[in-house]
Amino acid sequence: MVSKCANPECSAPFLYFHRGKLFRIDTEGRPDRRRNMGNENTSGRCLRRIEFYWLCDECALKMTLAFDKVSGVFVRPHVPVQAVKPAAVAAA
Repeated sequence: MVSKCANPECSAPFLYFHRGKLFRIDTEGRPDRRRNMGNENTSGRCLRRIEFYWLCDECALKMTLAFDKVSGVFVRPHVPVQAVKPAAVAAA
């Protein structure tokens, strides 16, 4: 359950969906240990795990979330995408 901003340095409480930015991140969970019903091809498959994280308005302006199998979910600086100029404009 989301209760506060995902930025560890921020303590803003989650109150409303229309404030901040909600992230849905698909991660790999532990290996699937359920019994296979005669189909051994699926043994050892990781379960898909869906987790939700939230960044408050202030943090969402300058940060985003990322997932790495080694580090897990972490906050990183938001790098705005710059518009690509057409070749004709760039040469002028």
